[in-house]
Amino acid sequence: MVSKEFNGAHCFLPLRSYNQYMKNSFLHFFILIVICSCSDNSSSVSENTRTNRDSGFESYKENFVEELWKIYPGWASSQGYHKYDSVLVIPDEASRQKELSFAKANLDSLKVYDLNSLSDNNKTDHRMIENQLNSIIWSINELRSFEWNPSEYNVSGAFAELLNGNYDSLDVRLRSFYLKMANVPAYYEAAKKNIKNPTVEHTQLAMEQNLGGVSVFEKDFHDVLNKTRFGEHEKQAMEATAKASADAIRDFAKWLKELDNKTPRSFRLGKDLYAKKFEIDIQSGYTAEQIYQKALKHKAYLHRKMYGLTEKLWHKYLSGTHIPEDSLQAIRLMIDKISEKHVEADSFQSAISKQIPMLVEFIKQKDLIYIDPSKPLVVRKEPDYMAGVAGASISAPGPYDKNGNTYYNVGSLSGWDKAKAESYLREYNHYILQILNIHEAIPGHYTQLVYSNQSPSLIKSLFGNNAMIEGWAVYTERMMLENGYGNNEDEMWLMYYKWNMRSTCNTILDYSVHTKDMTKGEAMHLLVDEAFQQKTEAENKWRRVSVTQVQLCCYYTGYTEIYDFREELKKQMGDNFNLKKFHEKFLSYGSAPVKYIRELMLAEMNSTK
Repeated sequence: MVSKEFNGAHCFLPLRSYNQYMKNSFLHFFILIVICSCSDNSSSVSENTRTNRDSGFESYKENFVEELWKIYPGWASSQGYHKYDSVLVIPDEASRQKELSFAKANLDSLKVYDLNSLSDNNKTDHRMIENQLNSIIWSINELRSFEWNPSEYNVSGAFAELLNGNYDSLDVRLRSFYLKMANVPAYYEAAKKNIKNPTVEHTQLAMEQNLGGVSVFEKDFHDVLNKTRFGEHEKQAMEATAKASADAIRDFAKWLKELDNKTPRSFRLGKDLYAKKFEIDIQSGYTAEQIYQKALKHKAYLHRKMYGLTEKLWHKYLSGTHIPEDSLQAIRLMIDKISEKHVEADSFQSAISKQIPMLVEFIKQKDLIYIDPSKPLVVRKEPDYMAGVAGASISAPGPYDKNGNTYYNVGSLSGWDKAKAESYLREYNHYILQILNIHEAIPGHYTQLVYSNQSPSLIKSLFGNNAMIEGWAVYTERMMLENGYGNNEDEMWLMYYKWNMRSTCNTILDYSVHTKDMTKGEAMHLLVDEAFQQKTEAENKWRRVSVTQVQLCCYYTGYTEIYDFREELKKQMGDNFNLKKFHEKFLSYGSAPVKYIRELMLAEMNSTK
């Protein structure tokens, strides 16, 4: 709804009516003023009706979330809602039927609330709830990854969060840990019954991650248990249950290794499933095919920009060497030369820690966005149960645990041979390591997720749109350089374009692999020869695209929509555009799809004209 004040009376008009009204003649405008001025009672009825419907929808949302947590207690715990910490759902057919019943019942409930009668914020919440419910039904009935993706079965992360949390006393958290462990053996037995013709790639990942998480039960739990005042008999019972849990995990990994799987499913999703998953997960204004085509064009644009910088830098770094006629070869030579500047393997994590305060200081100086100093960011070694997908990531507290630690997980190079480590460090060289920290930490993921947890809409925080979240992080990389980060050095811009090429090629890779049967050889050519990635990074990306679907599209899709929206507003507002206000207003809507944030911001702007 749009609120517009005329002569002291508030008239609420649907957005489409307001837009039409703006096109009407002065006579209609005059008549509208008269009506609004003389019909306060009618306006009050309309306003009260809208308010009552919003109030009813707010009550529905509260009940919906409470019921959601009963179906997904593990998800509740990860968001800081700890009422069901002791519950571990057994992933059997009965639990899936409960999910389906929950989703279908709530889709029926949503029909009671007419979108046009709700506030703009509630319209978005309505759409996000509906999308989440449709996702549940589609995932169980059509995607059915519970049959072919064994890596979906991994309890270690949820148990590790209980040990690492600070939301309650250690004794309370350990009792929940103990009660939750009772279902671990049954959990993995149900997993075995579910799995049919799993992919080779997901099977391998499941074994690695589950075995990596055994230490949560064998070492971490034991170490923490010794800090409590539980009686010896109770400690023994807890230790025995932890051992049974560890045994169940090892047995699952052994079962996967010995599984007679003569006809494994391909890890490729296929065009139809991919298109639907993109629609549900990304919630973009573009289709999967459209964003793929945009990415192809953007790749060509980046090549032109990179070659221009390569020509400028050639005599500085490769004086006396003839610049190749092949522009891609020339760019590769320049990138390889500049990438020689990097940190040592044993100081990779410490270098990241040192850069965080520098980013905060730059943002303060440029007044780009408010950074809340009370929200801690902890740089840590990536836990073993997370290994195997991404080398750096953020683990943020949920909206119920807003004061909890946010962890910046950094992959360890420990045990890597010298050549592999050098390849990795060149990929994350002196310049790109800074861009990585912008993306993952400040003002990227860490900053956005802090704002998301402050959003007045719990729905937008809980059902966070991955394209908005990743798109924001990619957007901030360019935004920081636009505002002078890196002193506008050609080297920094060249490496930025290389990094942006990664996001762009993520989309090209993901779409091509899952819908066009791109081979590993073709993928390596794209990543190494056209995106200028180191071999180790490209190998890791191939593995990632083989165990995920659509997620790699989030970066470029979200970035494109956010950047285009910002430029649209700059053009529309002219000198009145304020970058800091744009950032803070954009993030204030929580992790909603960009297309909905755009709608809300434009509606609010129109209502204040």
